[in-house]
Amino acid sequence: VQLQASGGGSVQAGGSLRLSCKTSGMNFRIATMTWYRQVAGTQRELVASITSGGTANYIDSVKGRFTISRDYSRNTVWLQMNDLKPEDTAVYYCNTYYHSERWGQGTLVTVSS
Repeated sequence: VQLQASGGGSVQAGGSLRLSCKTSGMNFRIATMTWYRQVAGTQRELVASITSGGTANYIDSVKGRFTISRDYSRNTVWLQMNDLKPEDTAVYYCNTYYHSERWGQGTLVTVSS
């Protein structure tokens, strides 16, 4: 099982980024996919999740700004992040539980004011 995350970068406040997480070696259709983020020295924070049926959930601080989606034909999950704020700066990880906890390698998002 591999989760390959990409799409991070540096943007100014108010900008947008789209993260992607391409999966392989698993049955993507049955997996709930999740995006976490982590600031150095703090615990990872769940940002958004999407079930196998497409139901999405978000933490309050990103509601209305972030959108999680998935493409079953590409085995990929995305996180569209709009109106980014400096407090969104973190390393973002995609995650799933497939026989065991699985993590992507992380992609850094930096938002400057």
